[in-house]
Amino acid sequence: MKKQRLVVAGSGSTYTMGMMMSLIEEKERFPLKEVVFYDIDEKRQERNAKATEVLFEERYPELDSFSYTTDKQKAFEGADFVFVQIRTGGLAMREKDEQIALKHGIVGQETCGPGGMAYGLRSIKDMIQLVKDIRKYSPDAWILNYTNPAAIVADALAREFPSDDRLMNICDMPIAIMISYAKLLQLDVWDLVPEYFGLNHFGWFTKIYDKEGNDHTERLKNLIIETGFKPEDTEIANDVSWQKTFEQARQMLIDFPEFLPNTYLQYYLYPEQMVDKEDPANTRARQVIEGRQKRVHDTCDFIIKEGTAENADLHVDIHGVFMVRAAESLAYNLAERFIVIVKNNGIIPNLPADAMVEVPCLLTSQGPQPFTVGEIPTFYKGLIEGQLAYEKLVVDSYFEKSKQKLIQALTLNRTVVNVSKAKAVIEDLIAANKGYWPEY
Repeated sequence: MKKQRLVVAGSGSTYTMGMMMSLIEEKERFPLKEVVFYDIDEKRQERNAKATEVLFEERYPELDSFSYTTDKQKAFEGADFVFVQIRTGGLAMREKDEQIALKHGIVGQETCGPGGMAYGLRSIKDMIQLVKDIRKYSPDAWILNYTNPAAIVADALAREFPSDDRLMNICDMPIAIMISYAKLLQLDVWDLVPEYFGLNHFGWFTKIYDKEGNDHTERLKNLIIETGFKPEDTEIANDVSWQKTFEQARQMLIDFPEFLPNTYLQYYLYPEQMVDKEDPANTRARQVIEGRQKRVHDTCDFIIKEGTAENADLHVDIHGVFMVRAAESLAYNLAERFIVIVKNNGIIPNLPADAMVEVPCLLTSQGPQPFTVGEIPTFYKGLIEGQLAYEKLVVDSYFEKSKQKLIQALTLNRTVVNVSKAKAVIEDLIAANKGYWPEY
């Protein structure tokens, strides 16, 4: 089994340490010869890197080499896989996005509505440049992109790199939801076989089977409605915001019982309720800054100071395991089933062929092999078409530098649906994102 050279781009991320634990957990299935951290923020990267050095010495002695750098050539030359998780503008800009939206009485959220638009417009430029840099030094490396908002980023990358068949956009939200399904069903999450359709953060599970072919869908729906629904992944299980989100998913199922919803649909189906629950002085970004970010930074500092990770608060999370297992399937042609983002091309015949849809695929050494979904019902088709139009207009606005298309995009978005609010929030976001957005 070939050992891989893995690069983590955006290694200053608060998710990096969980991913490193996942690499250790999966080292027999996804053996590595070298891990390289790459980030443009040298100081932020260094904390994670120094803690990882200690962690790998203790728990991954088989690894030939670990290093960290801000040099593109050193990072990407000879890479087999690049995991990408960048955040242009950092959590500080996320907080501004959310506060600006809430100021106008609109959902303040990282990937949905105005926040998703703002983050997407910041991400596109850096993601395009990053892919160009990777391809300059490693034309055949697999690029697995986690960067949010994945729907907007995936559309932009598909336009810029239409023939790059080793660039894949993936999201861990479906598998994070499936962990909760597995807990209710008393099954292992990796034994579940989902059927799913939609856009990123905008989709539905239509069936949940196990590997023996047993259909658990109706039993699962009844369990959620009768006993409740809560997050089970270790990264979010104790997070009050995520607990409320999973409670709202139960209400979505009660209101629309045909399919099991992605949790992010709450922002589009109940936007006024979502606004009422938010506090501009304590946004979700602020909670992450004072919660997960502080916890991860404190853990890294503890490991560095003690010179050991033995007593550190580290755990394997689904973000990392999902990414690593997807890489395994691609590297060794395992043809395992994952929900990923691919170009539609008839998968859902009553949606546009160029839509970047999120559906089950077998991941092989030739790339994702999607399952056909078939035509979807009118209600879901209508919701998706509106969201898809919003996403495409945001990407259009980036390439065309068109403020008018931004206004059109937010007017279509279900979190806004108001021209005056769309105009006002766009003006504030343009001012806040000077230097990050195109010049409109």
